[in-house]
Amino acid sequence: MKANRICELIGIRYPIIQAPMNWVSGANLTAAVSRAGGLGALGPNAGAETITADVERTGTRMREQIREVKERTDKPFAVNITVGVGEDRKYSQKIVEVVVEEHVPVAVVSVGSPDVYTEVLKDAGITVLHAISTARHAKKAEACGVDAVICEGFEAGGHKGFTELTTLVLIPMVADAVNIPVIAGGGIGDARGVLAALALGADGAYMGSRFMVSRESDSHPRVKESVVRAEGACTVALPKEYMLARDLSNAFTAGYLEMRAKGASAQELQEYLNAHSQYLGQHLGDVDGGEVCCGQVAGLIESVKGAGEIIDDIAAEMHACFEELKERMKVFL
Repeated sequence: MKANRICELIGIRYPIIQAPMNWVSGANLTAAVSRAGGLGALGPNAGAETITADVERTGTRMREQIREVKERTDKPFAVNITVGVGEDRKYSQKIVEVVVEEHVPVAVVSVGSPDVYTEVLKDAGITVLHAISTARHAKKAEACGVDAVICEGFEAGGHKGFTELTTLVLIPMVADAVNIPVIAGGGIGDARGVLAALALGADGAYMGSRFMVSRESDSHPRVKESVVRAEGACTVALPKEYMLARDLSNAFTAGYLEMRAKGASAQELQEYLNAHSQYLGQHLGDVDGGEVCCGQVAGLIESVKGAGEIIDDIAAEMHACFEELKERMKVFL
């Protein structure tokens, strides 16, 4: 029987990777996902209660979170490294240093080129999963030596590239383009989504919003409540200077899009973003006036569950979903 490449690569039971989310995925969520058989991942501001511009403090916070995860589980877990550009890269350099020193098993690298940190991470024995948004980017990542690529469709929450390729289209494109394992993200929140991702050619599923609305998530309770109440087209894509973001629709998103439509300058838009940040929305719970990153799958989330329960439900429902699919396929057989 052919084994799942992601499970073999990382040493996990289920090919489910929890997307690292800025203020959301601290040690509690990360360890819970890993204990349940998936791959938990610490976000850039894991465990932080305040914003800091201090590079050393950034590294210290991450080191504390890594050690806390290790105290809670002996299973593999990941740390997110957001590469960044220019002066901001000093923060990712510090995180790389900490990740190497703490012998973190897996790195989820995003928001930047794979030729920046892949070599140093691989030399340290760290498995590298690199986030991309096109087949061309996937080929470059493969050439740089990453172990697997993460493809997030246009439906996905948080930050990603400007391309508007949906998961349904992007995953087959990438699976056809590279030989390394492919992890599918965007619109996946239950067993049906995981099964669909595997059918499209992916080796694993990348889930953020569903885990954001878990008991172990560091999202403010009002954020979780807002997502559970959300229905239908409850998110919107926001074009920012360097990337695209998908957020829960609220007064913040309406104000930002109105400013863009009226021709606001890049500086004005950035000042608005700073004043209505993820820290304000996601962490402090201003669900109307702050940014709340969230994918389109929010409309399918009906309750707050434990991370382990989410994974257990997916595992338990996969067989039934597959049997239903086989019934529908009989007309082709």
